[in-house]
Amino acid sequence: MGRRRRESGMDVVASLPWPMGVAIGILAYLGIRYGIGHYLAGAGGPILRAMSSQFGESIAPLAWMALAMCWIAAAASFFRSRKRRHLLEVQSDIHSIKAMSWREFEMLVGEAYRRQGYLVEETGLGGADGGIDLILRRDGRSELVQCKQWRSRQVSVSVVREMWGLVSHHKAAGAKIVCAGVFTPDAAAFAADKPIELVTGESLLALIRSVQAAPQPVSPAASETSGASAAPRPCPKCGESMVMRANRRTGEQFWGCRSYPHCRGTLPA
Repeated sequence: MGRRRRESGMDVVASLPWPMGVAIGILAYLGIRYGIGHYLAGAGGPILRAMSSQFGESIAPLAWMALAMCWIAAAASFFRSRKRRHLLEVQSDIHSIKAMSWREFEMLVGEAYRRQGYLVEETGLGGADGGIDLILRRDGRSELVQCKQWRSRQVSVSVVREMWGLVSHHKAAGAKIVCAGVFTPDAAAFAADKPIELVTGESLLALIRSVQAAPQPVSPAASETSGASAAPRPCPKCGESMVMRANRRTGEQFWGCRSYPHCRGTLPA
């Protein structure tokens, strides 16, 4: 297994949605620039109070540095998000998937599951191979994902056994192993009675095509502007909660099941 590099603070911020990075930068600036001095002023003692009057000015460069670093990480998050969307939209066949780098493959898989309504945490963008690449969260459940961008090799049973051990260790609800090719028969047999989903290259392509064709969720602001109610509704087919969506061609809004494409229940807005 390849060794991952340790994540820095900027890596953590860059892994968050970019608006959160902007907000963290502002909070870091205010905390360093004014928060420390305010604490010293209230800590008591004439010496600390005298220090606090000049402390803010002396650490101002550090506060600006923290703000700049957070905003740089937020910009990286923004452009990475744009790249993920582009990677997903341009995929047309299994050959284009197999031609990707391992890093692009992980980003593609993460974006595909993100379009399905998962909260995706990227943990594997620091090396070509390293166990858990993504963590998917939805409805209080977490699933571990390992991505195998192997163009010619089949994914063996040893990989599946290793992933099963990680599921037990992290107490996850299950796991998905996503590859660009296929799995060996032994690997399929080992995963058959376990909460491990083996996603072949063809299955991944089908998933990508389904989310490419799926209507995109509508932001709450857009829903309020149109006058549509943003209150969650149960799906008439499966009972799962629904989200407000919009037809990509006409722009017409409607309620769609969050389990799409497994369930295609809809209600008018």
